[in-house]
Amino acid sequence: MTAKQHRPLHIALATVSDRHTPATDETGDWLADAIAEAGHHRYQRQILATDKYVLRAVVSRWIAEPQLAVVLLNGGTGFAGHNCVPEAIEPLLEQKIDGFGELFRQLSFQQIGSSALQSRAVAGLANNTLVVAVPGSLSAAKLAWHELIRPQLDGLQGPCNFNARLARNA
Repeated sequence: MTAKQHRPLHIALATVSDRHTPATDETGDWLADAIAEAGHHRYQRQILATDKYVLRAVVSRWIAEPQLAVVLLNGGTGFAGHNCVPEAIEPLLEQKIDGFGELFRQLSFQQIGSSALQSRAVAGLANNTLVVAVPGSLSAAKLAWHELIRPQLDGLQGPCNFNARLARNA
């Protein structure tokens, strides 16, 4: 049995929004800083419009990049008519991580009550790349990062984590 170790991962970050710009993307800024603080590398960062086919194309391109381990999307997961992130990415996933959305809603319920029902946070694996979509609110992104995403990207997290599987070309 080999000792667990933390390997830095390459992470692509996208904010899905029709209203944010680089100057107003507070959640994206916070996530970019959190990625670096956790010892990972930001591979790319974009702001993407809420267009299902554009999102699917960008995520498809990212999951085809051999050095990229994680695609982290924020925004576009609620029930507003224009939100389409789950519909854009779910067809790309080879394995859906059902527990991610379930646990996120459970944790969110503790903070915002029944409004947690309106989160469609989702995660899965595609081409050995972890694809995660969380709400765009800063508080929701912080909750998802601290409680679910960061621990699973940490190679020292036990009893299991995604770091070793994703660190193929880090």
